Amino acid sequence: MELGRDSDTGGQVKYVVELARALGAMPGVYRVDLLTRQISAPEVDWSYGEPQEMLTPRSSENFMLETGESSGAYIVRIPFGPKDKYIPKELLWPHIPEFVDGALNHIIQMSKVLGEQIGGGQRVWPVAIHGHYADAGDCAALLSGALNVPMIFTGHSLGRDKLDQLLKQGRQSREEINATYKIMRRIDAEELSLDSSEIIITSTRQEIEQQWHLYDGFDLVLERKLRARIKRNVSCYGRFMPRMVVIPPGMEFNNIVVHDSDIDGEPEGNEDNSAHPDPPIWSEIMRFFTNPRKPMILALARPDPKKNITTLVKAFGECRPLRELANLTLIMGNREGIDEMSSTNASVLTTILKLIDKYDLYGQVAYPKHHKQSDVPDIYRLAAKTKGVFINPAFIEPFGLTLIEAAAYGLPIVATKNGGPVDIHRVLENGLLVDPHDQQAIADALLKLVADKQLWARCRQNGLKNIHLFSWPEHCKTYLSRIASCRPRHPQWRRSDDAYENSESDSPGDSLRDIQDISLNLKLSLDGEKGEESAAPDSALDSEESTVDGKSKLESAVLKFSKGVLKTTKRTLSSDRAEQGGSTSKFPMLRRRKHIFVIALDTDSNTDLLEFIQKIFDAAHMAMTSGFIGFILSTSLTISEIHSLLVSGGMNATDFDAFICNSGSDLYYPSSNSSEDMPSATELPFVIDLDYHSQIEYRWGGEGLRKTLVRWTDSVVDKKGENEERIVTEDEQRSTTYCYAFNVNNPTRIPSVKELRKMMRIQGLRCHVVYSHDGTKLHVIPVLASRSQALRYLHVRWGTDLSSMVVFVGENGDTDYEGLLGGVHKTVILRGACKATQSLHLANRGYPLEDVVPFDSPNIVQTSEGCNSNDIQLALGKLGIMKA
Repeated sequence: MELGRDSDTGGQVKYVVELARALGAMPGVYRVDLLTRQISAPEVDWSYGEPQEMLTPRSSENFMLETGESSGAYIVRIPFGPKDKYIPKELLWPHIPEFVDGALNHIIQMSKVLGEQIGGGQRVWPVAIHGHYADAGDCAALLSGALNVPMIFTGHSLGRDKLDQLLKQGRQSREEINATYKIMRRIDAEELSLDSSEIIITSTRQEIEQQWHLYDGFDLVLERKLRARIKRNVSCYGRFMPRMVVIPPGMEFNNIVVHDSDIDGEPEGNEDNSAHPDPPIWSEIMRFFTNPRKPMILALARPDPKKNITTLVKAFGECRPLRELANLTLIMGNREGIDEMSSTNASVLTTILKLIDKYDLYGQVAYPKHHKQSDVPDIYRLAAKTKGVFINPAFIEPFGLTLIEAAAYGLPIVATKNGGPVDIHRVLENGLLVDPHDQQAIADALLKLVADKQLWARCRQNGLKNIHLFSWPEHCKTYLSRIASCRPRHPQWRRSDDAYENSESDSPGDSLRDIQDISLNLKLSLDGEKGEESAAPDSALDSEESTVDGKSKLESAVLKFSKGVLKTTKRTLSSDRAEQGGSTSKFPMLRRRKHIFVIALDTDSNTDLLEFIQKIFDAAHMAMTSGFIGFILSTSLTISEIHSLLVSGGMNATDFDAFICNSGSDLYYPSSNSSEDMPSATELPFVIDLDYHSQIEYRWGGEGLRKTLVRWTDSVVDKKGENEERIVTEDEQRSTTYCYAFNVNNPTRIPSVKELRKMMRIQGLRCHVVYSHDGTKLHVIPVLASRSQALRYLHVRWGTDLSSMVVFVGENGDTDYEGLLGGVHKTVILRGACKATQSLHLANRGYPLEDVVPFDSPNIVQTSEGCNSNDIQLALGKLGIMKA
């Protein structure tokens, strides 16, 4: 890995790779896939373009219990975004849906492969999806919803905290910060991760109490109250909170050999032993020093402002006793020339070089231009050999892996008191913590450790004695016990030949008897007493109490959990072979279509919608008659309104293969004989997909959420003198079990989507909010439901090819509009359609649409203004769908 090449290739990359490697070697774990971006660009190593790479275990001591053709840990690289260009994480947001679709394809294919190898022919699904950092949290939330698999999240560093830190520095305005870091989109992704995660893994308590508490979706006090209420079987009013779990970062110690330092700190100790020459990196560092015998103060960090290296250099330069006793070594990544670095890193490095000149530190400071990843252990060994000290002066350090590494090589530490080092120091007791803003405190701590040899030796021994507590096996045991506390979820649906019959086999309740199952539809009473139906403990809230203690119990639980998922998979998943038989498959046409046209036009008028539907039909007429093209109607309308629309336009339900309605909370299929096989929608020619409901009901607040919304509508009034007029009213006729509908009488007086979701999140209520019909209609739906997610569900459920879908949208639309534009599917923007829909609630997302939609993608085309059928045909020709 090219660690240190920029701000995106730091300790987090190493942490995630080592976590995957360590998990792959744990008993009870069959396979671990680490999904990342495939890059075939000249500026990065060729291996970044390899589709798959196996992570071999570091040691044979941690052997896999199961062995098999596909077992172990793998890096799987998904192509998305520009194919031949390395781009920073801030510019990846528009391409996130494309990554999700590619990852979904990989998981589906792997489920088939593992099913053939270990699942008895039935698919084997992941037991958990773990997102690392905000963008991956966004991806994991969408994948978790599409696959019905438990989600875990680790933020590593958080957007709200970074925003606060940057504002305090005063160098940039909020608008400039957002333009540079896309910080508001990042914060949105972190909030969505809170909505969707069962467990949030942190490295420290500080991250929970001082960083996550900044978010709307997490409240430590409310989390404790909800957990206590659930333990007593008391109603939680539809509120949910992810479980925060502290698991210190791990490290691999098997290859570390700690040598006793030379008594006099002699760095050239191997002169008489030519069989073991000094590592080349030693001479590369030592060439900087006038007196290489002095103890070495070592800092290993990128030249990034938040790493605070400039303050360290000032502290060293202005403390004469420290300069006389020690040398300073700065390992700041790799560089060819300062001009080729990013502007931020170049600025920091230039400042450091000027400080070296200002304090005349030549011969006392080393700053080599190059080092390999394999050189890092030798650098730690050199610092320990000289009886030196490792320092991490960052303003805030989420993990502090370098502190653990340094301790493993016998180096005492000086570290920032903000973040992970606090917890690390509490365990290791091998150094001193300092305020990173206090230059004098940094100098004093370094001088104390360098000058006091007894203190130095005591810190060294403490670190070596306790370092095993941060080993990867210890980390993984705790990690797997937390996963075992989650209720197993995975894609499941009723067999076609017993469709929609109630069956006990729909619930995987026996897969882990140690862990109590969770009812996702709690009957919640307003008086706070026990509901009519007892609420079973929510595993996401109660995971700490449910954790299986002890090594043997842990391994047993993980094995039992995995086998339980396999058992339930075999019991509940439909067989592709059975469905493809033809006679028992209820909806085979979705599988057989060469292309599927998704009409997702958010017009305010049924007349306009019918007009555009007819244009699209006309454009596809030649292909449609041969059965190659199927149609899906995706809208905020109810199924009854869709039926009325079709009747008024002279169309049949069977003209479409599926109907995504109520803003993505309901999914229907056409049926000419619905009464024979499946429950009909109030005698309409449609059948409802109940399996879709069972998937999106996760964290749905149900009646508790509805009552909260109704109380909110009572408070939203327009005062006209002594009279009050309600602005929002409940629309009971248009509401369904998974969609609470409201009428908005004055769209200019109601909160935006962002503000309304914030209000819900603060109360622990998880949902999506969608405004439609130019803000006059409001839908509140499950957090896992959306029109774009419904398409992914069809991909998983029926095997539809997302890349063969064409989504037709207008120039604007409902507040879920942006979700329809990205991904591997094709998009046609019909100019002139929905142009009048300029709701204020769309503009108030906190970032421009261009930040999240790849308008320059070849998968997105626009028709000419006021498009007709010929224009649509031309657009489809550009996409390669049909000849123009």
